[in-house]
Amino acid sequence: MDPFKRRKLGTSNVMLPQLGFGGAPLGELFVKVPETDSIATMAAAWDGGIRYYDTAPWYGRGLSEHRIGQGVYDKPRDEYQISTKVGRVLHAPIPPAWRPTDWAGGLPFALRFDYSYDAVMRSFEDSLQRLRLTRIDVLVIHDLDFMYHRTDALVNAYLTQLATGGYRALAELKAAGLVGAIGAGINETGMIPRFLDLVDLDFFLVAMRYTLGEQSALETEMPRAAEKGIGFIIGGVFSSGLYATGPIKGAKFNYQDATPEELDRARKIEAVCRRHGVPLATAALQFPLHHPQVASVIPGGFKPDQVSANIKAMQQAIPDALWAELKDEKLIRADAPTP
Repeated sequence: MDPFKRRKLGTSNVMLPQLGFGGAPLGELFVKVPETDSIATMAAAWDGGIRYYDTAPWYGRGLSEHRIGQGVYDKPRDEYQISTKVGRVLHAPIPPAWRPTDWAGGLPFALRFDYSYDAVMRSFEDSLQRLRLTRIDVLVIHDLDFMYHRTDALVNAYLTQLATGGYRALAELKAAGLVGAIGAGINETGMIPRFLDLVDLDFFLVAMRYTLGEQSALETEMPRAAEKGIGFIIGGVFSSGLYATGPIKGAKFNYQDATPEELDRARKIEAVCRRHGVPLATAALQFPLHHPQVASVIPGGFKPDQVSANIKAMQQAIPDALWAELKDEKLIRADAPTP
């Protein structure tokens, strides 16, 4: 599979390479990342041919955007694409010495959730400055879901805020040519239909719900979006760790310690992969791209060798028989698109 072949992103005119780079690890998601490692990782990505980079204000509370921006600062602007996100506005904390505890490191900025017109514009302008850019290729409504907001009342309040204000800002930015495509990030099933009934989007960035380890979004949500020509970017392609490391002690699945059942499923999938001479991570990386509406996968990394491994994994041939056996063993859904 050619990592750099481009696919159309949903209903937009944006063409993304099949392999991108996810910027959450550079925000120091699980471990602190020295500046030298960040610079080397971005250099390895660029030198390896990666030209699409995804980030967000939330990732290290601004640190990831700074590092992505630094990595592409001296590169020709028409040779790469950036996606970032709106929904959180960063600001100085009170007291100033406060530091967040939800990242291993990162920057000490406080935040507020806000999907209003003014907040979307403020967040967009702040991101431009952190990234050192004057336009964004792909802009994502971030984390408007129950994972972060818990109650139906609060989710509905933010959806209303988006529909009555924030979406107008997104549409204006796209009409002005400052944004190429607008979409929504999805962490859980149940949210795609709510967005489809509320606003017009070009794509969804689906994290964790369409991977080798879980295809719950394929039940009804992805087909309904695909009927409208809406595309997908797939984040969390390794399920936050398990399908990169394999079923080892301490492996993470969807940002939690993997349960015995999740470890057992990964162990069975890995055994099938081994029978066909394919590493588990290779199968996990390529699997989502067999869906015709998926434009790109965006695995992260915080060391140069991780980026190089992802590029190599994309280029490895996978026999069709591997996917057939996974379906026969009921380890992936029978209706999952595969060769």
